[in-house]
Amino acid sequence: MTERSPTIAPPDRNPRRPKIPLPDGSCDCHAHVFGPQSRYPFAPQAAYIAPDSTTDDYIHMLTTIGCSRAVIVQASVYANDHSAMIDAMRSGKFAFRGVAVPAPTASDRELEDLHAAGVRGIRLNLASATKGLSLADAPRLAERIKPMGWHLQMYLDINKVTDLEEHVSKLPVDVVIDHFAHAHPSEGVQGAGFQRLLSLLRRDNVWAKLIGPYRVSQQPPTFPDVTPLARAMVEIAPDRLVWGTDWPHPGAAYMPNCGDLADMVPDWIPDAATRRKILVDNPARLYDF
Repeated sequence: MTERSPTIAPPDRNPRRPKIPLPDGSCDCHAHVFGPQSRYPFAPQAAYIAPDSTTDDYIHMLTTIGCSRAVIVQASVYANDHSAMIDAMRSGKFAFRGVAVPAPTASDRELEDLHAAGVRGIRLNLASATKGLSLADAPRLAERIKPMGWHLQMYLDINKVTDLEEHVSKLPVDVVIDHFAHAHPSEGVQGAGFQRLLSLLRRDNVWAKLIGPYRVSQQPPTFPDVTPLARAMVEIAPDRLVWGTDWPHPGAAYMPNCGDLADMVPDWIPDAATRRKILVDNPARLYDF
């Protein structure tokens, strides 16, 4: 198969150590691995082609910023081929868990195999340019994964999915919302979309990931307009938040250094005990470490 040229930028290959060390046992709860493309080809319909950002590259970043656990999320550009993610989890090189994107027709055996490899959730890519699982798939998937203790992770734009709470209220599993649900920091904490996210976070089965400020903010490198949003989420649901780098930041308009992202954590979560809860304890529960 002919390799396809990258259409997005690579990550910063020189991560730096955070100024304030992350707590021991910290978990990066959202990242992807890509390549080598010769071994893990992208789906024909892939919306972008990523430069190789391999498991070893990822582990280098993790050990530099001080994480000892991590969660690999299936990238939409691999569709339902989980080979890169599963090989990383089975490599024994790091304490990994995974979030998968199985085909709607996946068999029970396929889901069981994913569980054995370390998968603990399914991602619905409701806002991806590459088509994935839809909100309509959620009820059936939830019933199938409930016995395994998995969750549903949702990548969405809350400004467009205004009836999300109605759907989530009927699901018998935990739901994890990533990337600040694409709420607009420019509208502040009182923005309509962000208020819908806070309303969701008041539900006992809803979690969120504090990740990807550069996907919602136009104020690099520290994205100060995201800080009030993060703090409001921490105030409402400190027991149901996790944090991540979103490495290697596919398609980011501003390419961050993961050391800078780690340095935002004390600003987002000023209390050290709460910081440990969100970086260590909550991921251990959610991902079954």
